[in-house]
Amino acid sequence: MARKYIDCRDHPSDVKCTVALSADSEEELMEAVILHAKTVHKYPITPEFQEMIRKGMKAGSPPA
Repeated sequence: MARKYIDCRDHPSDVKCTVALSADSEEELMEAVILHAKTVHKYPITPEFQEMIRKGMKAGSPPA
């Protein structure tokens, strides 16, 4: 399975977060993103939010 990642720099917010998360599975990445979104960004975790995150996942590793 190909590695997936999501980078907060691709989703600008008031927090100006520069965190990038990656994992070997979409499920593991989704768990990490949800935890980060709830604790750092205080986002409500809705089905729409999860779908937006799933669509924003990219193959590979985040750029340095």
